Amino acid sequence: MYNYMLDTFIAVADCGSFTKAAGRLFISPTAVMKQMNTLEKHLDLKLIERTPSGIRLTDAGTAIYHDAKFMIDYSAKSIAAARAALQKKSFTFCVGTSLLNPAKPFMDLWYIVNSEFSSYKLRLVPFEDNHEGILTEVGHLGEKFDFLIGVCDSRAWLSRCSMLPLGYYKKMIAVPREHRLAEKSSIDLADLYGETLMMVKRGDSGVNDFIRNDLEKNHPAIHIEDTPQFYDLSVFNRCVETGNVLLTIECWKDVHPGLVSIPVNWEYRIPYGLLYSLNAPEPVLKFVRAVKNSLVPFS
Repeated sequence: MYNYMLDTFIAVADCGSFTKAAGRLFISPTAVMKQMNTLEKHLDLKLIERTPSGIRLTDAGTAIYHDAKFMIDYSAKSIAAARAALQKKSFTFCVGTSLLNPAKPFMDLWYIVNSEFSSYKLRLVPFEDNHEGILTEVGHLGEKFDFLIGVCDSRAWLSRCSMLPLGYYKKMIAVPREHRLAEKSSIDLADLYGETLMMVKRGDSGVNDFIRNDLEKNHPAIHIEDTPQFYDLSVFNRCVETGNVLLTIECWKDVHPGLVSIPVNWEYRIPYGLLYSLNAPEPVLKFVRAVKNSLVPFS
């Protein structure tokens, strides 16, 4: 925007000599003189006059000097504003979406706060709910996508991302459509006696571990079968194929058409939230703050 030799000119004018200006700028006096000669030639103006006591500004030099600092400051601010506008205009939020972690809850948030992000774009990025690879997908936050909406009290997940809690989903059970419990509107734990309940193995989810401890201690007639640490479609398929009961959550009631989800008369629930990178850039953090400010407190 501005000619960098104006910095040298200002130093010369302030210091009154090439040698002192060179010391301020950490360059040689010869380099200072060359830059001044080049600047004068570029402007086709005589800016300084050499005198026995140093240098003094010509009338043209005085006029340039008065405006030069303003020009430098204005140029820096103009460039910064242009870069900020370019970043804002070109920024696209990439949102991960899958069968078990759909993007719809994110879209609900987006339409609440998007007035603050009118120039931003959205892109949905599909991924697979593979129980062996889901941690890799979560680790891609900040690279492959900026956000996920996920059910999450997984220690392994939360070690790889930040989370803004949004609410809770009730813990339910799912059974095949032909199962003896499929017609019930709700069940008690006693209804599960003699059944095999599929649930994630112990060690990663505080809520699931608490449920398991309760069942093992107070309801030993319910048999427990470990599933992989993280659900994928194969877990739901196994439930259909074996006729077992599956521990699930209310937002997954339509994941498999061969299963029916039923509320249980208990108070267990699991948090879900907005997941984003541990080292998220400012636009992502701005969106997180906007969502947080728009939330109604939940319990």
